[in-house]
Amino acid sequence: MRLNKPCKHLFITLSLLFMITIPMKTSAAPLTDEELKILNDSLSIIEIDREVSRIENRQKETQQSVSQLSEQLGYKNEQIKTSRDAAGKRLAAYYMGERETLLGALLSANSLHDFFTILDYYQIIAERDHYVLDTYQNEYASLKQTKDKLEKMTSDLETIKDNLLKQRERVAALQQSVDGSLSSSVDPEKLQAMIEEMTLYWENVGLYEVRRYFRALAAAMSDFPDFMQEHESSLTSDKNGYTIVVQESDLNDFLHSKNELLTNMSFQFDEGIITAQGSREGINLKVEGHYTVENEPQNCIVFHVDRLLFNGLDLPDTTRKELETDFDLGFYPKKIVPFVEATEATIHKGTLIIKLKIAL
Repeated sequence: MRLNKPCKHLFITLSLLFMITIPMKTSAAPLTDEELKILNDSLSIIEIDREVSRIENRQKETQQSVSQLSEQLGYKNEQIKTSRDAAGKRLAAYYMGERETLLGALLSANSLHDFFTILDYYQIIAERDHYVLDTYQNEYASLKQTKDKLEKMTSDLETIKDNLLKQRERVAALQQSVDGSLSSSVDPEKLQAMIEEMTLYWENVGLYEVRRYFRALAAAMSDFPDFMQEHESSLTSDKNGYTIVVQESDLNDFLHSKNELLTNMSFQFDEGIITAQGSREGINLKVEGHYTVENEPQNCIVFHVDRLLFNGLDLPDTTRKELETDFDLGFYPKKIVPFVEATEATIHKGTLIIKLKIAL
């Protein structure tokens, strides 16, 4: 029996709602090591495949840019040839004495009227000379800029191609591992069903929810100056500058107040690492990371995602890097005190300590 469109949409919606309530049948019983590895590898295949698609799109865009720049370079070469010829003639005129002849005529004028008439001619010629030479210099600078940009884009394209090849090799190796596990399993049909169930859930619900959490965290961290206003005692001065001491419990209260989605997440500071973990409607998310101080393009404290687990499954580095790029979980000291820069960010049990120096 074929479903009409409204019924089909309703069926999909109900299926997804059911999946949100019961994400994976296997979640009712502990996963074996074999099952966990297969699901981890399968999830990595999905995500690295998605990264491959992104790289392929970027490769096409970069190739188009390289082609456009190559065309621009040919056009600019023609422009600069014309400008170079004109500039050469102007410079030759100086060395051949034509300008000296005009200057001599200016000095030998018999009346003020003749003097100013010749002077006007001289100024018009001089302005034209400057215009021709400036045009040549500007077009030469533009040509060099286009060449440099083309060289960088070409280099980037090679890097993209190398990265694409590596990611494809990763996918092939993971797929071979999954296929081998399925073929040697005592119950391959069960494993295949688990993979399909996990894939459907991740692509329709999981990825959206993970990005939703990161979006909420990024929005909350952008309001970090509000946290400092609420906890002025966290900022103290010393002979070397300033120190910000962030207590784990204070940060939790602050983040919980910023977004209802974050109320079921707890943030924990341990030696050198921050862990954020929470569960909601069958979704269990765990993020582990650390902070570093970066000075380019501006001074800031950047959060790096070292590990990301979704319902107990490790997401690959490609997903972690994508989330780092798309969602800024760091903060910017100059938004707190305009004349300072961060020099150090260390995490200890229960506290995050940030060192600042005065930078006028």
